[in-house]
Amino acid sequence: MSQWSQQARKVLKGAKISNDFFNTQAFQERNFPIKIPLEYAQLIDQDNPNDPLLKQVMPQAKIEQSGFTQEPLQDEDNSPVAGLIHKYRNRVLLITSQVCAIHCQYCFRQNFNYTQHDAISNWAEIERYISQDTNINEVILSGGDPLSLSDEKLEKLIKNIENFDYVTTLRIHTRSLVVIPSRITDYLAKILAKTRLKVVLVTHINHANEISEAFSKNIAKIENVTFLNQSVLLSGVNDDIGSLKQLSLKLFKVGILPYYLHMLDQVSGAENYLVSAEKATQLHLQLQAQLSGYLVPRLVRDEGKSSKTWLL
Repeated sequence: MSQWSQQARKVLKGAKISNDFFNTQAFQERNFPIKIPLEYAQLIDQDNPNDPLLKQVMPQAKIEQSGFTQEPLQDEDNSPVAGLIHKYRNRVLLITSQVCAIHCQYCFRQNFNYTQHDAISNWAEIERYISQDTNINEVILSGGDPLSLSDEKLEKLIKNIENFDYVTTLRIHTRSLVVIPSRITDYLAKILAKTRLKVVLVTHINHANEISEAFSKNIAKIENVTFLNQSVLLSGVNDDIGSLKQLSLKLFKVGILPYYLHMLDQVSGAENYLVSAEKATQLHLQLQAQLSGYLVPRLVRDEGKSSKTWLL
């Protein structure tokens, strides 16, 4: 068993185990199961009940607020074949895994029907679909988390995608790399280096404290890849200029460019994370005033259906 597979099994699951680990009674079982990798839990300041990493994995008390739904982006409405989402003309997204290394309590896909939407088991239909549309030049691997797959399964999937000669770009969206840095294996780096596809690796990092020494060291193994980051603007986590500025600077230090700063996708149970559009706009203007342009992520809101709105 690989080192990262062992680490992926070292997790805090459920309120009781989490309360015991953090010496608190604040964790409660709610709709989305608690799952915290031990590597991530060890980055949390146990003496700080408002630690920004802790707040991302601790279920929040539900409050009544309009506009929050079970499936805010209605992904299944844009799924012409199981396991594939096609919202934009030139690119498709594959649901490559139902597993995530961590359960972020604001996750917009926490109610998604992964059982029916698995790209690997539905590959024959997906292959036919992509083969009939030469406008598709980019394939995005998502989930769950695509890097919850083994290196061998990931390599096979990438080779299958390479068979479409009009597909030139492979984009991988992952949180695994930062929450379990040992997932960055030598073989993973080799897979990404040898593919003919242009690889864009999009990390999901919301706070500078998530960027550990282990992550900073391991990410350097991956070469000839474009690194971007997308964050979610979360109340009590990163909704202040100091946190956002430090995140951009620390990302750049390890070779990752800030890409998107997402407004919260309004999934039921995440109401306490919501930051108003007015506050988000003010924070973004402050970022523009204090950072070089390439360090300022685009502030966006996903409208579901078929579009993103650039707020600034």
